[in-house]
Amino acid sequence: MNDLALASLIFSVTYLLIISERIHKTTAALAGGLAMIAFRVLDQEEAFAAIDFNVIFLLVGMMIIANTLGKTGAFQWLAIRSAKLAKGNPIRILLFMAVITAVASAFLDNVTTVVLMAPLSIFVASILQVSPVPFLLTLIMASNIGGTATLIGYPPNIIIASAADLSFVDFLAHLAPLILLILAVFLVMVFFLFRRQLQTRPELEHRIMELNESEVLTDRGLLYKSLIILALIIAGFLLHGAFDYEPATVALAGATALIIVGRQHPREALLEVDWPTIFFFVGLFMVVGGVEQAGLLEDIGKRMADASGDSLSAATLLTLWPGAILSGIVDNIPFTAAMIPVVEEVSQQLRVSDSSSNPLWWALALGAGLGGNFTIVAASANVYVIGVAERAGYRVTFVQFLRYGLLVTMVSLVIATVYVWLRYLL
Repeated sequence: MNDLALASLIFSVTYLLIISERIHKTTAALAGGLAMIAFRVLDQEEAFAAIDFNVIFLLVGMMIIANTLGKTGAFQWLAIRSAKLAKGNPIRILLFMAVITAVASAFLDNVTTVVLMAPLSIFVASILQVSPVPFLLTLIMASNIGGTATLIGYPPNIIIASAADLSFVDFLAHLAPLILLILAVFLVMVFFLFRRQLQTRPELEHRIMELNESEVLTDRGLLYKSLIILALIIAGFLLHGAFDYEPATVALAGATALIIVGRQHPREALLEVDWPTIFFFVGLFMVVGGVEQAGLLEDIGKRMADASGDSLSAATLLTLWPGAILSGIVDNIPFTAAMIPVVEEVSQQLRVSDSSSNPLWWALALGAGLGGNFTIVAASANVYVIGVAERAGYRVTFVQFLRYGLLVTMVSLVIATVYVWLRYLL
């Protein structure tokens, strides 16, 4: 068996294991990466060189920062404060929490945000004696939409930015205006989709107004320090291109500063990092490196360029729509990692050299991000929140999620298509 056939087999088996969830996705990715070495598709040096450490350390840094901020009670304060501003009305609370989740997902990351917000959604729903399912579904979709707006909000964006040498400002300039529009439309959809499911009694709404949000702030000193450092980190992301620093450097500097000023032991801070996700990326990069080395992705890129008829418009739509659908079937992180070399090859075939104005990169980011709302398995945030719902006694089936996810995804993609066409292809 030649290298191309062997690499394709390892790649396919790895992805099938990830999709099926018969074994943990991190185990599947690491096994796939090691198989690439064991069967000599890559040697060890080539496999380790395929790991994008800018992505790895950016994720580690932001996880430390977000987890430290979560310990202060800031998210609990926001949830209760929003509920009180909404006068205890369930649908208004839902809309407030959707906005908080989307904004937080843009500037922390969407997985960390839902980890902090999901238990709060169940808490508020229990007080109002309504089902938490509308809250949790809205939380998932708002996090995927909001996270798509920035470089650091969504793991696929981090991968794309590192491969295409795109900056934090590039993502804000190209994606944030569109995401704000999609978020506004999403909020209108949420209102009409869930308003009849969120009816409660006036006395229960009054119980929300009696909550004291100041009691959930567990460490005000650490909160103020965290917010100052977070503001400096965001400024660093905005200016990193001018000072020629990678985003990972900015994130690690912020995490280190927070460990110092927060007087945390490094062991405590590092224990909070989602290491299974980090090593999932490690294995995945090696698997993708193997098929790239064998020439599979170059061949796919050439076929995609041929299918587009040397038309940038056709190639962009082929990246956006099928990308979103495939991201709904396969977790969007491995899908994005696999598509990076394909987009590079298509860009080369179509002679598109400037990354920031290349619609293929933005189509890939939008497809992976907005496609994250398609199914339960489309994004890590989805899988986590559905697990939280089940532990609370509320089972959300694949079909039930699809009923809402398909609608939100299709509407979002139509808006994105019009935006991409008007901005880049006319």
